[in-house]
Amino acid sequence: MASPQTSEQPPPHIDPTQAPVAFGSWAIPKLMLELQDAELFTRQRALAALCDLVHDHERAYEAILSGCMERLKVLLQDEDELVRVKTTEVLYVLASHSLGRDAFLKFDIVGPLANLIEDPVNACRKNVHQALNRIAEFPSGAVFMVSMGLVPKLVLKVSDEEESIRALILSTLSCCVSVNALPALESDAVPVLRDQLSHPSHAIRQAATSALVGISVPADGKMKVCEENLLPILVKLLSDDEQGVVANAAGTIMNTAIITKGKTEALNAGAIAPLLQLVVSENTAVCVNALRALTVLAEVPRARAELLEHVPLLNTRLTHPNTIIQRAASTAIEVISWKP
Repeated sequence: MASPQTSEQPPPHIDPTQAPVAFGSWAIPKLMLELQDAELFTRQRALAALCDLVHDHERAYEAILSGCMERLKVLLQDEDELVRVKTTEVLYVLASHSLGRDAFLKFDIVGPLANLIEDPVNACRKNVHQALNRIAEFPSGAVFMVSMGLVPKLVLKVSDEEESIRALILSTLSCCVSVNALPALESDAVPVLRDQLSHPSHAIRQAATSALVGISVPADGKMKVCEENLLPILVKLLSDDEQGVVANAAGTIMNTAIITKGKTEALNAGAIAPLLQLVVSENTAVCVNALRALTVLAEVPRARAELLEHVPLLNTRLTHPNTIIQRAASTAIEVISWKP
């Protein structure tokens, strides 16, 4: 007669790398205790389980209110690479919640997290930059990052990182320069960004040009764009396949052309013709930035004389359903038609 045998293997629907999750309201408190366990495997399993749970909004809020941020902050310094990878992954997910972003700033998670931008594990660094990018997307987070001196560190990492992480760094830099461009300028970020403008990745080009829009707002930034001979490159990017790159290139030209040197270099680079082609774009950012760039360039007599022939084209934008485009077209026509 056959004797019953019990398999030592767990059922197929049970993941042995995750800690068993307690029922109901006990789930998060149990995991909070296990995150502090001296046993490495226990911490790893608790993090894996927590990583799955916090994708649920209610569980994420429960975890934050249960004090998980303080425990995760400690685990960022763990010697085990899997613990660091999973810890940064949990933080990245929590950063998508408003309460999580507030907790990042309240418990000073950004500093210890940013210390891992030199981590030897690619997955860990990617999680770190994804989390930092989500925090920087909100003005309070970007201001905090700038105040703690993170911008120079990010600038230094741009050229060294792999493509997917590099795009995240550039996106974070773009958010930071939108609130304060001076630290990026002092870190000599413009040459670094210039080197990324010819990159085959659309995401990298778009993030780099987005950062240049912010850097070209202050007067020092406008001069730096001119000194680095960026305007001819930006004029070429007006014909880029990615609309975000085109809009940012036009925006940087618009900002830089406010100063006389910027106007001269943009005109010498042949900016008017491609900008006129963009006036009919149905992409609002592309159309508006092109119109505003033409408006600034029209302050130069020779540019104004050239643009007078194209006023009928600009008139077609006056009836556009978008009022922002209407106003930009109206201002452009007014400046172009002005007579001394």
